[in-house]
Amino acid sequence: MKPPVSHAAAREARPRAGAEFLAALRPEALAAPESGIVEVFNYGRGREGLIPLWVGEGDVPTPPFICAAARRSLDAGETFYTFQRGLPELRETIARYMARHYGAPFASASPAFSPERFFVTAGGMHAVQIAVRLAAGAGDEILVPTPAWPNFAGALAIAGARPVSVPMQMRETPRGPQWHLDMGRMAEAVTPRTRAIVVNTPGNPAGWTAARDELVSILALARRHGLWIIADEIYGRIVFEGVRAPSFHDVMEEHDRVLFAQSLSKNWAMTGWRIGWLEAPPALGQVIENLIQFSTSGVPAPAQRAAIAAITDGGHFFSSQLERMRESRDIVCAGLAATGRARFAKPPGSFYLFFALDGVEDSRAAALRIVDEANVGLAPGTAFGEGGAPFFRLCFARDPRSVSEAVTRLAKWMRR
Repeated sequence: MKPPVSHAAAREARPRAGAEFLAALRPEALAAPESGIVEVFNYGRGREGLIPLWVGEGDVPTPPFICAAARRSLDAGETFYTFQRGLPELRETIARYMARHYGAPFASASPAFSPERFFVTAGGMHAVQIAVRLAAGAGDEILVPTPAWPNFAGALAIAGARPVSVPMQMRETPRGPQWHLDMGRMAEAVTPRTRAIVVNTPGNPAGWTAARDELVSILALARRHGLWIIADEIYGRIVFEGVRAPSFHDVMEEHDRVLFAQSLSKNWAMTGWRIGWLEAPPALGQVIENLIQFSTSGVPAPAQRAAIAAITDGGHFFSSQLERMRESRDIVCAGLAATGRARFAKPPGSFYLFFALDGVEDSRAAALRIVDEANVGLAPGTAFGEGGAPFFRLCFARDPRSVSEAVTRLAKWMRR
């Protein structure tokens, strides 16, 4: 009979067993980075009176007309497996929506958007994951302008690919500070292993919004080296001048290798619904359907019915939210500028302010202190890759009164 194991021995054995489990995992799984945003979020979660500006969502719940569409679907018994590529009605709705806002899929004369270009996914992140799987794998490289949404690096890591940072710079211009993508630096980063370029515009976290000529330059580089472009244009309509941001649709031709990730999360307050779409050449249809089958097996029909309602009837809701974001953006920019300690480019698009504070070099440590000392939740710039360490990301897609109070607290914290 074996002697009983002591409590002390059991405690010592647990870390060893944990290390053995980890050692048995695939390196792609181990390479998935922890989220620096989630770290601060979890640290401050549930604190009384905290103003949470750390994650990329607003404070308004999904409007009732969208929820009602999902409820009707449930009541009708739409609880079974559905089309892997998405409900035909939703794909047709997306095609009409894109035609309304983008005109045509290609720069030259072309027919309207075809539903065959669109594949319904479990959120924008799922669309990005599929795009990465299509374009790159183990040992490949993908260029990522930074600072960047950390999920790009995560999606690449679990696919076995390597993100190659192309740091952007904040430069003074006649219009004030602006983020700038150095195309010379981008071209120098291309190697024989490069398979794609990720382009997020309007961008998360910095609000960088590519001009049409910048998209032309990126497309020319991709054509020259036979690269895919993974275009995250999720914030394309969240702009504060004009009706939408420049898009690769404005400059690309039918032969260009461009994959678009889109989501309903931001425009229609549907972050928790996890529904979006991937836009790709129809010739890839069966391959994409296979990848959906072997990852999620499709998006629930009630969520797709809700998406149809959002896209079809959500124009007024989106417009009202955009005006609210504009007001909150102006409040936070004016308030931080008044402190004399903040450095930032006023974002022309998306709903984030990416700002640095004089005297702060490690935004991770500072973000944890700000939770404790100012009761405001910010995302640390360290989460967004090379060049982000001195910055913070603040999401201003919230009630302007709440944003104003957050700025007041931050200004007080800076004076301490």
